[in-house]
Amino acid sequence: MKESMTPKERWLAVLTRAQPDRMPMDYWATEEANAKMLGYTGCDTLWEMFKRLHIDRVVGVSPRYVGPSFAAEYDMFGCRFADVDYGTGRYRECVSHPLAQYNSIEEIEANYTWPSPDWFDYSGVRAQIVGKEAYPIQGGGSEPFLIYARLRGMEQAYMDLLLQPELVTYCLDKLFDLAYENTRRIYEQLPGQVMLSYVAEDFGSQESLLFAPKTIREIFLPRMKRMMDLAHENGTYVFHHSDGAIWPILPDLIATGIDILNPIQWRSKGMDRARLKERFGAQVIFHGAMDNQQTLPFGTVEDVRREVEENIALLGAGGGYILAPCHNIQVVSPPENIVAMYETAYAVG
Repeated sequence: MKESMTPKERWLAVLTRAQPDRMPMDYWATEEANAKMLGYTGCDTLWEMFKRLHIDRVVGVSPRYVGPSFAAEYDMFGCRFADVDYGTGRYRECVSHPLAQYNSIEEIEANYTWPSPDWFDYSGVRAQIVGKEAYPIQGGGSEPFLIYARLRGMEQAYMDLLLQPELVTYCLDKLFDLAYENTRRIYEQLPGQVMLSYVAEDFGSQESLLFAPKTIREIFLPRMKRMMDLAHENGTYVFHHSDGAIWPILPDLIATGIDILNPIQWRSKGMDRARLKERFGAQVIFHGAMDNQQTLPFGTVEDVRREVEENIALLGAGGGYILAPCHNIQVVSPPENIVAMYETAYAVG
């Protein structure tokens, strides 16, 4: 196949409902899976592998932290982390929650310092895309409830939504303000060059929504809309990530302003691919859909090839689809399955 577009042009063609030279493909993986893939493919770097497998990888940019120092096991929010080994991969998990001890806004204001965008140096952002101008650029965005759950502890964070909604909204406003200004300053460094901003929040479990629709509509969406409006004012597309069974809230998310929906966990309840395409295919671009719970880790090469063909037929009919794993590829996934995914998509898509 002779390619006539850069990865950036290919993504943009899909996003604008134009005809790309072929379907774009993206890549997400853990460090352990990356190392395994490099060993299997014989590539020295990930970018060498991306080129060999025709992956249209997104380039992420971010500012450099220059704020108050903290120990290696902490983050700037005061959350303490530890590496947890799950046998087939290690994840950095939050194990200490700095706002868990407080029961009022007044206590938090008296005892806690919120991070500031002034704690970051944005001047190096431009250098991060040098040599990668042909790829789509991602910068800015938000996922504040994830941070709130670390600050308060997961169980307490969910209880707060029912018992102390004013505490939740106070904290979320602080986190959204930080995300908004961080995003604005990134846009300022790369005027007109940031193609994607991730305005994310995990709303779904395998079977249902994690939050009541009323909570999503009243607490989350108005604040997310502010981030989406900022992106659109900059000519940037809103990439929305939400795992699981989120069908009931999809019309609201689309009305709020998402442009790309990830990760399409089609084995979750109500997330049938044909139904998604029929109902929302004209309103949103689909990204992901290669099943990371069964097919990629435990399927055969033929299972993977079949799913690639199904995804292209169901989600890519008439355009509007970017193929990718529906979450980080795990080290348990055989590298031959991953290679088969991209080789099949390149041949078929």
